[in-house]
Amino acid sequence: MSPRQKGILCILASAFGFALMAFFVRLCDDFGGRISSFQKSFFRNAIALAIAAAVFFRQRRAGDCMPVLGRGGAKAWLLLLGRSAAGLVGIFGNFYALSVIPIGEAMTLNKTAPFFTVFFSWLFIRERISAGQFFALALGFSGAVLVMKPGFAGDATFATFCALAGGLGAGLAYTCVRELGLLKVDGAFIVLFFSAFSTLGSLPFFISSPAPMTFAQLLILLGAGVGAAIGQFGVTAAYRFAAPREVAVFDYSNVVFTSLLGFAFFAQIPDLFSVAGFALIVLAGLLSRRKNFPCARPISRGL
Repeated sequence: MSPRQKGILCILASAFGFALMAFFVRLCDDFGGRISSFQKSFFRNAIALAIAAAVFFRQRRAGDCMPVLGRGGAKAWLLLLGRSAAGLVGIFGNFYALSVIPIGEAMTLNKTAPFFTVFFSWLFIRERISAGQFFALALGFSGAVLVMKPGFAGDATFATFCALAGGLGAGLAYTCVRELGLLKVDGAFIVLFFSAFSTLGSLPFFISSPAPMTFAQLLILLGAGVGAAIGQFGVTAAYRFAAPREVAVFDYSNVVFTSLLGFAFFAQIPDLFSVAGFALIVLAGLLSRRKNFPCARPISRGL
């Protein structure tokens, strides 16, 4: 397979992993007392850290791996810190929004991440972007809105901004991942560093007000951590294989996976708007693959 095809497969796996994570996070409060978003975040990060550490050290023992920092040096450490800080902001924003506003609003706003990824990739690492690729991203986002049908009702303005901040943080984090990939930094180490950083970053908030959990909730958060690990490894690999402008639109498949999980476990049958949204998401993915896409002139030219 070409690097782009590998990137697409990895971003699809990542979207499925994050759909599992969101499903389990939403399910957690139904099996016990209410748990804060910081406590959910800590367990999600701690479980992902254990998985990332196992993968990383297994690769080290096997000897079938690249140098940890590639050719990045000090720049790699700065990018790792930036990726981790932005990713932690994204997690906090997304988890808080999921606990306050309807899941449709939270997930739709979180799907601004591909836009921010493409924009930051153009701004910071000067990757070329065409008007057609922006159009495909906008088409995919429109499909996500149709599937989720957010009402944006109520007074939870702060939670809405947190959800948007979650998308922005994720977009900036994925841009750092892309740059780290260009520097040949080991992918397992990227995930390990972020998981350790986010676990330590969420620990103070967790220990300040811990809530008792049932065994079922612990198992559910274990599932959320596994889904997060799949998502992290998938997105890290995807942006190492291909540029964000080539694969970011496929991140909208997360909406499809989430809807399928809702149908399978909560008997939520997609309506006509959801079906139309699925069609737009698929169409956006197909259009983004065309090399002779209309309006393919790079919009970054001359800037």
